[in-house]
Amino acid sequence: MKIFNALLLVPFAGLLWVPFYNFQTPMLFGFPFFYWYQFAWVPVTSVLIWLAWKKGAQS
Repeated sequence: MKIFNALLLVPFAGLLWVPFYNFQTPMLFGFPFFYWYQFAWVPVTSVLIWLAWKKGAQS
């Protein structure tokens, strides 16, 4: 497995372990942590997928 493909496991682990983000506080713009934590993973995951694709294509 290439090292950049292993980056794809980061969002999987970060979102799979629910007790890590099952909280009300801190709130951001009135949204509980539970919601904005999950939403924050959308751009992070996009960047990690792009990075794995870009670096994987060069090898």
